[in-house]
Amino acid sequence: MKNFFTRRKFVRKAATTSVAMSWLSSRQAPTALGAETAKPAQLGGTPVHQGGWPSWPNWLEVWEPAVINVLRSGKWFRGRGGHVAEFETAYAKLLGAKRCLATASGTTALQVSLHVMDVDAGDEVIVSPYTFIATYNAILNCKALPVFADTDPATFTLDPTSIESRITERTRAVLPVHIYGMPCDMDPINGIARQHDFAVIEDACQAWLAEYKGRKCGTLGDLACFSFQNSKHLPAGEGGAVTGDSDELLDRCHAFHNVGVATGNFRGERQFFTRGCNYRMQQFQAVILMQQIDKLVRETARRRENADYLGAQLKQIPGIQPARLPENSRAVWHLYPIRYDAEHFSGLARDQFLQALNAEGIPCSSVYHEQYFDGLLDEAIHSRGFKRLFSAQRLKAYRESFQDLKGNRQVCATTVAFGQNLLLADREDLDRIAEAVQKIQTHSGALAKAAG
Repeated sequence: MKNFFTRRKFVRKAATTSVAMSWLSSRQAPTALGAETAKPAQLGGTPVHQGGWPSWPNWLEVWEPAVINVLRSGKWFRGRGGHVAEFETAYAKLLGAKRCLATASGTTALQVSLHVMDVDAGDEVIVSPYTFIATYNAILNCKALPVFADTDPATFTLDPTSIESRITERTRAVLPVHIYGMPCDMDPINGIARQHDFAVIEDACQAWLAEYKGRKCGTLGDLACFSFQNSKHLPAGEGGAVTGDSDELLDRCHAFHNVGVATGNFRGERQFFTRGCNYRMQQFQAVILMQQIDKLVRETARRRENADYLGAQLKQIPGIQPARLPENSRAVWHLYPIRYDAEHFSGLARDQFLQALNAEGIPCSSVYHEQYFDGLLDEAIHSRGFKRLFSAQRLKAYRESFQDLKGNRQVCATTVAFGQNLLLADREDLDRIAEAVQKIQTHSGALAKAAG
């Protein structure tokens, strides 16, 4: 993974050599002392990891005949051939959901779900600010406001205790994001939604097979959305899905994604009973996805085992804190995040920590920043449409509310994340990650001084 994405800022101060030595001696496979004390690669030393990392996505030649057969058949779109329906059945079974609807992308899955749950112009949707920008855009495309609950710094996910203060008479839904494949704490979120009678739509676009208290993400709300984009654990270049247990809701989702054509419970009504768009998945995408389901299950187990192994090492290093999951939950680690405290690294800013880790051959990134300051939301609330739908007072208060997201600001400023492909590596390669972090900590004073 040579071009793993990078991003922004970071923070300060160092652990003692005795702590470093006790950590090294406690490891199952100790690293040679010379490697621990060697100069960081940024200061002219030898990188800890000099090999490659597992590539992503993967393609197997044995998958090719099935895809070629579809291409040669000429039955490429959803209306001809049964491969999309076959995948929908298999994916619903995999999750334990009653139904699945395949879509063109995770973004379109979100847009279908928001429409079917009656999110409309002038409504508000409570959502996590710590997410890929598509989550914001799907709400904005409904001409609704994405109202941000705060992020819990310990979990990286939506803080349920911050929801109540965001509820208004216009709140129509809450959209918790299982970011990096880490389940949100859904019981309190669902409880608040029931109390106030609004919908729950899971953004599970990074959470294939993640589990919360014995149930898989994608079965915990009214509807849920998944992505099969190129970087995802179940990839088809593009693609998405909506899952749920209500036939009526899924029939409405099907109609909306299929230019409004009536299906299922609505067959026999007018042919076009609802507004609609073309958000259909193609047949060859479904074939690609079908052949990877068993692989997804195997690789999810491997990522979990390796994440546990890596986390056990990293959490022994002062200033490094892995994410906390809800009770009785299991993540799938689309990215593996840690919180970085520069106070234990001689004040070495997070930017420099990231650069130092990358120099050691360990690809990592800060990932998300405070995107609500990037201009997208300013463009929306200053548009003619939003000014018609919301009062000037509401839009001003909405914009000012971004300053209140202290938990999210902390997460954006201190997160360091490793790509999911690193968790598919051998254990000795994972050892290099912890070794590189320890090496940087030991020489953090020199690194901070060199950074100026």
